[in-house]
Amino acid sequence: MADKVLVVTGGSRGIGAAVCRLGAARGYGVIVNYAGNVAAAEAVCHEIHARGGEAVAVRGDVSNADDVEHIFAAADRMGQLAALVNNAGMIAEPQRVEAMEAARINRMFAVNVTGSMLCAGAAIRRMSTRHGGKGGAIVNLTSAAAKLGGAGAYADYAASKGAIDTFTIGLATEVAGEGIRVNGVRPGIIDTEFHAMGGDPDRAAKLAPSIPMGRAGTADEVAQSVLWLCSDEAGYVTGTTISVTGGRAIMP
Repeated sequence: MADKVLVVTGGSRGIGAAVCRLGAARGYGVIVNYAGNVAAAEAVCHEIHARGGEAVAVRGDVSNADDVEHIFAAADRMGQLAALVNNAGMIAEPQRVEAMEAARINRMFAVNVTGSMLCAGAAIRRMSTRHGGKGGAIVNLTSAAAKLGGAGAYADYAASKGAIDTFTIGLATEVAGEGIRVNGVRPGIIDTEFHAMGGDPDRAAKLAPSIPMGRAGTADEVAQSVLWLCSDEAGYVTGTTISVTGGRAIMP
């Protein structure tokens, strides 16, 4: 049994995988959640095991309540839940709002918003002192898009991340007296395969010149902020979102 367990949704790739690897290095037993790519999730687990860590790949669609309980039941079997990182998210091909169909918008919010809220609820039932828990931390992954708006391409994605910004503040206030800290991390242009999901695999390289630091960020750099917020070093931090954007201004 692990002394402390970290659940990372969308942990098979990109930022999620980096959080899983760093979390294991920091002593967490890690639940590597994935939706479909079992090979990628198992590869993350294999890397963690090779370094002496503990990790289990657990399939689950975070927008499905039954799947969420399956994910957290696996965490229960591993040990005491200490932290949740709501990283699972989706983006779609660039599209103007008048061309977006309801199915696209509904799925975007189901994964990016409903999924984060369902997972937070499952974590609270385990961590809150109100429910007999020992406290813990929740970190929500938002995006600079929440402040920029995603005009002409990703307005639905940006709106879903704006909802996460609001949810982070509300939930932090709700459970602050129950031993749970809730914070957000807002990545800017990060060099991961997520851009390919949005139809522009070279987006990070193309936008690098517009970033004051002159380059895109890495998934590992985002993971450092996430794990700090999970740690006791951030013991008096809640309701806060850290921007990891290389100095790029949030507002246009």
